[in-house]
Amino acid sequence: MNINDKTEFLISFGKLLADHRQKRKLSYRELAQLCDVDHSQISRIEKGQVSIQLTTLFELARGLDVHPKELLDFKFTCG
Repeated sequence: MNINDKTEFLISFGKLLADHRQKRKLSYRELAQLCDVDHSQISRIEKGQVSIQLTTLFELARGLDVHPKELLDFKFTCG
């Protein structure tokens, strides 16, 4: 996967995370309290600025009360 693909993937993931958070009417801080992830980290994730570990994916899903696979359910084409 080249750098452009990685960037596009992170941005797509971040947009979907933001959609889930906003649908639940949660601020960064409110989600952070629910999932033990720093609110500034959530902001960077939603902007596609950082890559996360699977344990963070699990924590975010738990905080949003969704299955982790729902946070990966976005259209992405490699290459």
